[in-house]
Amino acid sequence: MHRKERFKHFVEYFTQHYAEPETELSFTNSYELLVAVILSAQCTDKRVNMTTPALFGRFPSVYEMAASSVDEIFPYIRSISYPNNKAKHLLGMAQMLVKDFSGEVPATVEELQKLPGVGRKTAHVIASIVWNQPVMAVDTHVFRVSKRLGLAKEDAKTPLAVEQQLIQYIPTQYISRAHHWLILHGRYICVARSPKCDICPLTHFCKYYEKNVAKSNKQTQPGSESIKQMPGAD
Repeated sequence: MHRKERFKHFVEYFTQHYAEPETELSFTNSYELLVAVILSAQCTDKRVNMTTPALFGRFPSVYEMAASSVDEIFPYIRSISYPNNKAKHLLGMAQMLVKDFSGEVPATVEELQKLPGVGRKTAHVIASIVWNQPVMAVDTHVFRVSKRLGLAKEDAKTPLAVEQQLIQYIPTQYISRAHHWLILHGRYICVARSPKCDICPLTHFCKYYEKNVAKSNKQTQPGSESIKQMPGAD
């Protein structure tokens, strides 16, 4: 099967069964989302969501956070991975937003990446969720799943290479949603170790399945109901 066909099947399936995916991070505004995404680096969304209520209770806006200190922020994120560095990032981010952006989260990827703790992936997450821009954030789930499905080539060795291959074939209007489709599929079905191919509804076009499962085990392809493991699926 050609890559264009795989992309066609991928978009068709998710637009039918999971048309409006959402991030699993809890937030009420762009400031809270930015904080949550910075905290989520190498940390689970579940852990971040357990941490942010108290953090936002103490720092309800960027102005309170900008006026604080690393020592004040640290206790609230102690359970998060790399809390020392992230406390520094949060303080620096808040101070730059106040100083350079009038306390508002910027709308462009270029400006977002100027903020401490915000790399390309984080900037793309914010731009796609807050501003609905057609940008693809490539995290470990997106990197893994896109290559297993055959959407990205095996020789795509970097997140940027995977990103460029994905946006080349995914229709512009679906790019921001495709990011969530790949993440959630990787989180609940196409997991890193022992992917759940027996319940995966994408085996009919999955390159990994073709190579590693179909040839050695003639399984009956599961129906679309298995996607209901993913939160919010129809």
